[in-house]
Amino acid sequence: MKATSLPAPAENDPTEDVPSKDVQAKDVPTKDLRAKDLRAEALSADLSASVAVFLIALPLSLGIALATGAPLQAGLVAAAVGGIVAGRLGGTPLMVSGPATGLTVVTAELIQHYGWRTTCAITVLAGCCQLGLAALRTARSALMVSPAIVQGLLAGIGVTIALAQLHIVLGGTPQSSALANVRGLPGQLADLHPAALGVSVLTLTVLLGWPRLPGRVGRALRKVPAALAAVAVATAFAALTGLSLPRVDLPSWRSHALPELPEGPVLGIIAAVLTITMVGSVESLLSAVATDKLIATERSTDNRPARADLNRELRGQGMANIVSGALGGLPVAGGAVRSVANVKSGAAGRRSVMLHGLWVLLAAGLLVPVLDLIPLAALAALVLAVGVQMVSATHLRTVTRQREILVYVTTIAAVVLGGVLEGVAIGIAVAVGLALHRLARTRITIEQLDSGVHRVWARGQLTFLAVPRLSRVLNQIPHDGHAVIELDGSFIDHAAFETLHDWQTSHLAHGGTLEVTGRSGAKIAEAEQAQSSEQAERAHRGEQRGGHHCCRPWTPWQNHCDHRATTPRTAVDQASGQAGGRTSGRSAGPGAGQLANGISAFQRDTAPHVRDELARLAREGQRPSQLFLTCADSRLVTSMITASGPGDLFTVRNVGNLVPLPGAESTDDSVAAAIEYAVDVLQVDSITVCGHSGCGAMQALLNSSPGAPMTPLRRWLRHGLPSLERMASRHHAWARISGRLPADAVEQLCLTNVVQQLEHLRAHESVARRLAEGTLELHGMYFHVGEAQAYLLSDGEDFFDCRVFDTVYAESVRG
Repeated sequence: MKATSLPAPAENDPTEDVPSKDVQAKDVPTKDLRAKDLRAEALSADLSASVAVFLIALPLSLGIALATGAPLQAGLVAAAVGGIVAGRLGGTPLMVSGPATGLTVVTAELIQHYGWRTTCAITVLAGCCQLGLAALRTARSALMVSPAIVQGLLAGIGVTIALAQLHIVLGGTPQSSALANVRGLPGQLADLHPAALGVSVLTLTVLLGWPRLPGRVGRALRKVPAALAAVAVATAFAALTGLSLPRVDLPSWRSHALPELPEGPVLGIIAAVLTITMVGSVESLLSAVATDKLIATERSTDNRPARADLNRELRGQGMANIVSGALGGLPVAGGAVRSVANVKSGAAGRRSVMLHGLWVLLAAGLLVPVLDLIPLAALAALVLAVGVQMVSATHLRTVTRQREILVYVTTIAAVVLGGVLEGVAIGIAVAVGLALHRLARTRITIEQLDSGVHRVWARGQLTFLAVPRLSRVLNQIPHDGHAVIELDGSFIDHAAFETLHDWQTSHLAHGGTLEVTGRSGAKIAEAEQAQSSEQAERAHRGEQRGGHHCCRPWTPWQNHCDHRATTPRTAVDQASGQAGGRTSGRSAGPGAGQLANGISAFQRDTAPHVRDELARLAREGQRPSQLFLTCADSRLVTSMITASGPGDLFTVRNVGNLVPLPGAESTDDSVAAAIEYAVDVLQVDSITVCGHSGCGAMQALLNSSPGAPMTPLRRWLRHGLPSLERMASRHHAWARISGRLPADAVEQLCLTNVVQQLEHLRAHESVARRLAEGTLELHGMYFHVGEAQAYLLSDGEDFFDCRVFDTVYAESVRG
């Protein structure tokens, strides 16, 4: 519709912003049709996703009910209620709730102690507690628990589930505890039931092999969920061969057990309610956060539902548990497996979750004869696989890297040996103890340098617990000696301060000298009074360079400070410059002045410290351990962010930290030549590709238009187009930062570009050869300029098939 078709409004016409009736008549049907099309597309997507989730939830719900020892209908009730009630009232539109995998062990123990009907009443009470927590808006508080404890809890539950289901897989009956199941394994292995074992092995084989079916036929078959395919194949095999096996036995719904008033010790009932509340809430909230992250990596911003409202989610889970318990169902919680299937199936909103609950409800009423054909061994094998998957190798690597392995292992052992509540309590105690140990642990060392200076290095927090060691070390310094005390920590309490101050006073009184420095090496105090004049001279030189307290020696030009000196050159300055040998016939600009000042500062402050090391490198030649390929951005100081020195890094910098593919159009041989020289001649051990936040090259790629004239910069940026294609493709793993979502499309492209350039590196012949020999490593790195935080690309992919950049913490570096 052209603007010229509308009559020009009269001046000050109050109707000038109102379209004509003809335009309204044309626009309204068009908008209505577009809205109807969008609604139809969303309904179609939700319908398709609901069927996919239903096909996963049906066998999984029966398997979880079997593992708990509850009536099998209880799993179907929980699945239906989780879909309909939690799906409608919850705060995470695409998260699917159902029988709680994390509560399998707890529910089994409750059924053994109190019976099924009392367990249903406990589930109702736990739902009421969740409503109370939601009313108090405490959902975020549940995420304060250490991830090592949560992952250890889930892993311990997974081990317990696997040990119990292993007995059913072998044709026996599980015992009441994990230890009893371990002790009973030798006897069970001596009394194998070949039929049950064969069906279980077949189920596991199909379950693991189904996602790897090759070819077009395999691609078509993979649309059927692996869990459903495994149970269906095992059921068909058992029916066709006529094997005599225990099968699903769904009694009439008329005899379905409903809750009764709790009977038993009051404290025991309270502990059970709190356990169901805590574990179910944490599992649901973590699943909600994980679902949010998955949606952010899978979909564009215009195709995402609303972000998770955790307090509303907790309220929805509470209502679902009240309804499920009242109807004789298992405890309900959000589940990762079903939620991932829902998101990846293209669900548009919460209708897919609710429809899946409706299909489960219909199946429970109409498919009972079919469900009764399923062998219990097939369901046990399915739950066994789920239990094993709960012990995640990715989580193990993460907690090891973060030095939380003790908390993780202790929680697992406590859950397996004692139970869920005991495991969480012990895990929290160990985590608190470890945190206190790290707070109190202080390493204080002393060494005498060749110059006679005594250097004291205090690493960690200086508290009253470290005072004896600190005093003992300080007394080793001669009274008339010069000492350098480096405090490498973020906290010093009053007792340690008094000890240090008293010793300083005494040391100075006896003619000694000292200086106290912080972690960066900058002076905190200069105690030697005889050096006061020298300090004043240094301060004067710093002011001449435009110095400021926020600037450090590694920024002699201080371009990041708005307060740098702007004093114009005087006639005396110009005369001294000419006397210094300037023969160009032109006065030097401010850039030359900065350069000269920087070189002067280097010669005066830095050169004396590095001259011996540079002389050694000049004699022996360079032997860097790493090729460091990064962006030309001036904010990336490679030696600073890697704490490296002369001879450590062989550095290649270009716009966008790009690695052109061999043989690519407009290939820049300078990068390939540097790679070949570093790999074949210098024999570096590793290559790192480092991207950074706010990269102008990535911004230019995102904003590029096909019709723009070709310039040298645009020709060079064509080597970054594969990164754009990777970010838009659904066939490649996305990249993200651990613990948060990318801030915007530019950061997403910066992360993806690092992963893509690592792929380009592997295409270079010299790199491929060294990788095949196992003598070269490739690393990805991302530096967030505003946060001064580095992230390293982890190996493999996470649960949601994403490449993850993990945070590098200062503690792990100091070791």
